[in-house]
Amino acid sequence: MASAESVFPIRDSEAASRRPSLAVRAIIPDAAERVLVLRRRPDSMAGGRWCLPGGKVEFGETTRGALEKELREETGLTCDAITFLFYQDSLPGPDAPLHFVNLYFECRASGEVALNPESSEFAWMGREELDSFALAFGHDEGMREYWR
Repeated sequence: MASAESVFPIRDSEAASRRPSLAVRAIIPDAAERVLVLRRRPDSMAGGRWCLPGGKVEFGETTRGALEKELREETGLTCDAITFLFYQDSLPGPDAPLHFVNLYFECRASGEVALNPESSEFAWMGREELDSFALAFGHDEGMREYWR
């Protein structure tokens, strides 16, 4: 069986540092307390699985700025209010060979969902549907914590 690194090559800078990356994750509830999730394109890392909007915090970028940017880029939504919730360690595994520290934020957002090419579809997932969505990157753990 191929290792995760052979299937999803790590960029030279990530391989050289072998340090965790910081990432932001947006939990966007609707009026029914369902949460927006995105399905990864089949040809991407964790292809076909679902995840929360978000991404890496780049050098020199604030976590709030990263969250607003990632939300806008991935969903077309504007973040109107942000509340920090908790953090989660996402260790290297079969989904991705990278180590992330995920910062989870609840976001109130406005606009209409317009996906970028990273995602193939979106859905509003309710608490009772959590086990029926194949979530990537440990986001299932994050959602359990959120709904606890």
